[in-house]
Amino acid sequence: MGVKGRSRGRRTAAGVAAALALATAAACSGGGDGDAPGAGDAAASARPAPSPASDWDTSPDSVAAIGDSITTGFDTCSLLADCPEASWATGTAPEVDSLADRLLGDPSGRVWNHAAAGAKMADLPEQAARAAAHDPALVTVLIGANDACGASVARMTPTEQFRADFTEAMETLRREAPDTQVYVASVPDLMRLWSVGRESVVAARVWQLGICPSMLRDPAAVDPTAAERRERVAERVDEYNTVLREVCAADEHCRHDGGAVHDYRFSAEELSPWDWFHPSRSGQRVLAELAFRHVTAPQAP
Repeated sequence: MGVKGRSRGRRTAAGVAAALALATAAACSGGGDGDAPGAGDAAASARPAPSPASDWDTSPDSVAAIGDSITTGFDTCSLLADCPEASWATGTAPEVDSLADRLLGDPSGRVWNHAAAGAKMADLPEQAARAAAHDPALVTVLIGANDACGASVARMTPTEQFRADFTEAMETLRREAPDTQVYVASVPDLMRLWSVGRESVVAARVWQLGICPSMLRDPAAVDPTAAERRERVAERVDEYNTVLREVCAADEHCRHDGGAVHDYRFSAEELSPWDWFHPSRSGQRVLAELAFRHVTAPQAP
């Protein structure tokens, strides 16, 4: 039996044990021949229904990552290049201490990264299919910034299309890997990135090359038009995060971060010195810490 099979076996055994315990309790407390008619039913209805035990595995033994350039470690090691060893999800760099390293210790042969720089939510179903082929215990998802970072506000991905694509990705995972757990990180706060780098001459020059123009174009501008543009991007990010949370909540094997990534206030040191947009190694470590905290928590946030 493979590692995933062992994980499923543990959950199945736990479920059988829980069912036997509930059956024993019902036999002891239910109405017997000597009970008054309906007394057992009345007592049962007066008691609150037991909460179902969560079958979330806090120590998954294999990890597949899907998403965008944040998960490929883009601009972490060098300019305009992926740096998979620095990925928060599956990297091997000691200073990052990725989620896979924290969960698995030695992740050799049990880690796969199918994220791609520039990916949007429309690309996630295909990535999900590739990840599902490994039958991993856990799939991580961090995507959405590129959907909000259009050439203009009008070019941002419509929220309902974002929902449809994410729903399709989750359905693909469920069809191909029904027991795989999914950790979904929220979309980072793009307004926060602007506020951190807007006074940097280097950041302003780099952003003018076309990095997230819907939010970062003309970073020094604070006129009403510029402010409204940035606010509309921030609102769209909030809408995306609502979609991620709602779609994930409808899946029994999915856990959302509760907005932890979006709420984290990245500092200048935690952003890439080449683009002031992607996480630096310090920023990747933050993402790994947040993910590990939520994956290993007894309850979802």
